[in-house]
Amino acid sequence: MGKITLEEILKLLSKYDVEELEGVKIDGDIEIEIEGSAGIDPQYLQAIGMELGMAAFHLARAAMMLGFPVQQLFGSSEGFLTQPFLQPQPPQAAQTAQVTQVTQAVPPEEKVELIKKKFEPYKVEWSGYVEEVQLGATPKEGGTRKYTIKLGGERSLPFYIFDAPQPNLPAVSIDVFDRPVPLPKAVRVHYEDVMGHPDEWARKVVKKFGADAVTIHLISTDPLLDDTPPHEAVKTVEEVLQAVKCPIIVGGSGNKEKDPVLLEKVAEVAEGERVLLASATLDMDWERIGKAAKEHGHCVLAWTQMDINSQRTLNRYLLKRVGLPRDSLVMDPTTAALGYGLDYAYSNMERARIAALKGDEDLAFPVSSGTTNAWGAREAWMKESPLEGDYSWGMREHRGPLWEILTGLTLSLAAVDIFMMMHPVSVAVLKELIHTLGGKKEVDVEVEDWITAEI
Repeated sequence: MGKITLEEILKLLSKYDVEELEGVKIDGDIEIEIEGSAGIDPQYLQAIGMELGMAAFHLARAAMMLGFPVQQLFGSSEGFLTQPFLQPQPPQAAQTAQVTQVTQAVPPEEKVELIKKKFEPYKVEWSGYVEEVQLGATPKEGGTRKYTIKLGGERSLPFYIFDAPQPNLPAVSIDVFDRPVPLPKAVRVHYEDVMGHPDEWARKVVKKFGADAVTIHLISTDPLLDDTPPHEAVKTVEEVLQAVKCPIIVGGSGNKEKDPVLLEKVAEVAEGERVLLASATLDMDWERIGKAAKEHGHCVLAWTQMDINSQRTLNRYLLKRVGLPRDSLVMDPTTAALGYGLDYAYSNMERARIAALKGDEDLAFPVSSGTTNAWGAREAWMKESPLEGDYSWGMREHRGPLWEILTGLTLSLAAVDIFMMMHPVSVAVLKELIHTLGGKKEVDVEVEDWITAEI
């Protein structure tokens, strides 16, 4: 029997104008001829053969599933369909020699040497900086404080120590009141033994709870409370100055008429101690407070209600109209704590800090945060949710401090240089986080153990 190619069959059918065949059966074997096979790697031919064999294998299995008697074609389908017969076979000796010859003909690959480049973190150089303000004065400086606190001095965003060193990490002041006040239970239990004794209260927060400074709130001067006269209220300031040797911050009751008179008197009795008078606002006699601070060598806390333009205006008044030195001004843009507007407080502080670093001299001052505002959120102090059917809020003894910690930590990333806080656990945790972020505390934690690591 002779051989005929498919091409010859097609030519023959075309010659007689045959378009379709019916009932015609072509018997014979199919031969595949690859031109130039002498120069082809035998392994390639073997791979082609294996693929064809696999195709036949799968087609046979499919035929069996459809009911076709494959075993009649092969005598028995068991060996063909179950044995791993399609295994690559080792090439013959002649083939090996041929492969070796071809391999030797390929030129060796040229070695490519990578360009050596040292990684350098992206660095931002700002044109502006934040003024450095000192709180407290040592005996050599005319005061009686054992140490001082320096705020500000940054030339980069908070904790961006790869842009520029952060000379002064944020400090923490703990609040003290000159009369008993209603406090959340989680806070009150730590101060019940000293309420009504502000000097003892101040001593406790410094020695036991690690406060860097003390904030004295003379709320008894409020006309709606005790209406204590300023000349009597300042005796508390004198007592606290004797009890502790850290820098202090003095605030009034928030009464717009009485606070300027009170802070003026505080500036007189605390002369030389370089205290922070809290606070001057646009809707009170800021000029009187500023002049008292300038005359007796103190600092002024300029408080505004989360409005960067109002903050800029108040700062200008104190600096240009009063003549307050630039190293004696601290800003308080208002802390709206976690639970009722933390994002607004953060955005406002961050905008002011970025503006300062870009060269805005009217906003280039340290920032203070009344972080205790976190306790005003119901989630911090309520025993449980007031909503019927709401999920459990968990223990408020844990929830409250976490509320204060998260408020402080968040705002530390924006711009805050000094925090006014209350809960001792919140103070301890925030100070440790600040020192860790600022590179002052080494943390030895394996990367793979970060989930369970205790810091």
